[in-house]
Amino acid sequence: MSTVSQDDQAQAQAARTIQKTFRGYRARREMQGFGLDASTRWVTAIREAQFRHATLPRPKTEADNEAFDKSKADDFAKHKSASARKKWKKASAVARRAGHDDLLSDSESLESSSDEDASPEERAAARARREKATAARKHEARMMGIRYFLEMVDQKHRYGSNLCRYHEVWKRTDTAENFFYWLDYGEGRNVEVDGCPRDRLEREQVRYLSREERQYYLVEVDSEGRLCWAKNGQRIDTTEQFRDSIHGVVPVNDSTPAFNAAAQPEDARSLESVSSSSSDSSLESRREADRAAKYATPDFDNSQGMNKVSQISASTIFNKLMRKSVRKNTWIFVADTSFRMYVGIKDSGAFQHSSFLQGSRISAAGLIKIKNGRLSSLSPLSGHYRPPAANFRAFVASLRQSEVDMSHVSISKSYVVLIGLETYIKTKRKGKDFAQRVGHRKDKIIAPEEAARREEEAKDKSESAAKEREVLQREEAEKQEGRPVKKVLKKLGIKPTKEEKQAAKREKREDVEKMHVE
Repeated sequence: MSTVSQDDQAQAQAARTIQKTFRGYRARREMQGFGLDASTRWVTAIREAQFRHATLPRPKTEADNEAFDKSKADDFAKHKSASARKKWKKASAVARRAGHDDLLSDSESLESSSDEDASPEERAAARARREKATAARKHEARMMGIRYFLEMVDQKHRYGSNLCRYHEVWKRTDTAENFFYWLDYGEGRNVEVDGCPRDRLEREQVRYLSREERQYYLVEVDSEGRLCWAKNGQRIDTTEQFRDSIHGVVPVNDSTPAFNAAAQPEDARSLESVSSSSSDSSLESRREADRAAKYATPDFDNSQGMNKVSQISASTIFNKLMRKSVRKNTWIFVADTSFRMYVGIKDSGAFQHSSFLQGSRISAAGLIKIKNGRLSSLSPLSGHYRPPAANFRAFVASLRQSEVDMSHVSISKSYVVLIGLETYIKTKRKGKDFAQRVGHRKDKIIAPEEAARREEEAKDKSESAAKEREVLQREEAEKQEGRPVKKVLKKLGIKPTKEEKQAAKREKREDVEKMHVE
């Protein structure tokens, strides 16, 4: 009897050990982005459905009628309040998507395999270090440029640079329609923009990867420090012997179909329309020229002499660098807020840095070259994110920490140029502030009475002026706090009505009158 009891206890202990080991294995795979449980899939699906519903283009009249029905068309204030709430809800949904981090990043708080044999104090200290590092990475994470929010919000994810051209036309148009409704169904559905015809706008749609598709591009490090595909363990080669597909990067002779294969006949028709003697290489050259035109600098290129020097700016230099990223067989990388790296083949207008994380925040992004798994070149260039040099340095440090073979890596000269641009912008800003201070001191010497009068006006210490400054400072703080959301509202085509502006002005006047009465 005792023998049977001992056997049962041994089996129970073995079962607990197996369960504990499996849970740790599953948690480690989730940390590395390899596994997606059912709850994660449900949460992702619900969030995606909510976002698509919130950003669905709707006619202005439909939204107004719905608001009037809810308020029985007899309370104008309630109608305006409901309309404003709907607009802010839409803007907040877009802001949450842009500032979103991968849910799997939260699993970093779990125990790592190296902590299993450590003491409770050591595990607590290691957990605290991981949490501190995670918080620092999230703080420095880079959000996609505001001009590319249009691409993220668009249901079709049409290329952001193309949408911006049509958005400029919409801003100059006297219309109350939402931008996307105006573009696809409203008054602007037949608009053609020079340099970006309608067929190109519809053809260049950026692929946004789902969580499952993203794993096909995930990279891991093997025991020799080489970069391998997490999906099959094969070492990565960034050569022309590979192409993109629905299952990630595959050899060119692989039978896996390409994503959006329906676009191929359109290219074929375009090929026939050029001439019967046109070749695939000529079509590719034309497409490359179109891609390079997105970073064109005509003002600088067409200038001569000193006028050319006056056209030099930070954006001009950056665009010159970005033109090199549209060449054929350009490979790109993105590191999420947990420094998990994803690598793919860039196809301008179809597969960009924004593709990997659906436009969400990143820690680093740029160009990459790999030979037989060994990292050979890195560049911090990304038009969608434009991460600063500090993010790139942190990414390189994380590669070394992950024991990646860095013996043959060459850092692109664009990194040095990027540092120079950042230094130039900071120096220019400081120089402008210094010039203002010097000008003020000069006025104090040449015209002391005038300078004193301006100082007195600027530092009016009367009680009324102090209260007024307090009100203005509060308004400015609220304005600064709401500026990102206002930018999003503007990009979405959500404009305040005339009645809402008048109501805001009345509230300001009442505040000022109340302030003076006090």
